[in-house]
Amino acid sequence: MTMFPNQKVYHGVLEQIRTFIEDNNLSPGDKLPSERELSDTLHAGRSSVREALRALELLGIIETKLGEGTFLSSYKSFQSVEILASFILRDKSTKESLLTTKKLIEKEASKLAFSNMENPDIIKLKNITEEFTSSPIGTHIRFFQFILQKTDNVLLIKIWHLIVEFSQTFDKQTYTMQFYKNLINLYETGEYSRIEQLFINE
Repeated sequence: MTMFPNQKVYHGVLEQIRTFIEDNNLSPGDKLPSERELSDTLHAGRSSVREALRALELLGIIETKLGEGTFLSSYKSFQSVEILASFILRDKSTKESLLTTKKLIEKEASKLAFSNMENPDIIKLKNITEEFTSSPIGTHIRFFQFILQKTDNVLLIKIWHLIVEFSQTFDKQTYTMQFYKNLINLYETGEYSRIEQLFINE
């Protein structure tokens, strides 16, 4: 495995453990090999394996049960994000940058999805917006999650999800109800060129 010169050894071990979990199709509740067994399997020092396991436990990815061993837990990403956000998002400029990036992704996703939008998709978006009054944040997430899926860009979806989780720790950003209606209308009328301006005005 290639690592940067300043990357600690246990970072590489973390990646090896992640690969081990995937290769062995481990699911929440499944037991991981012992520290010694992992050290032998991964050809890594036990101290590095120990550090990697501690990091995974801190993030809630694994849990240790006294006398039983280490198990893959049901990962709750938002809890981990809250911990990380408390350190990363301490200054105003970082928070503002995150929200700007979120909006940029949503804008570009709306444009990328344009050619893939068909009548059933537009109906789906209209149905989602009906819940805006009772659940504005949930509506926003479901609305753009659907649009992002129409881009067929898996990496963009993952980045957006992570940014949404981080931003939710300090901001409940949504757009106005009229914004969602206007975007749907642009999909209906085929007015691609107006999507950019719609986001600028919001």
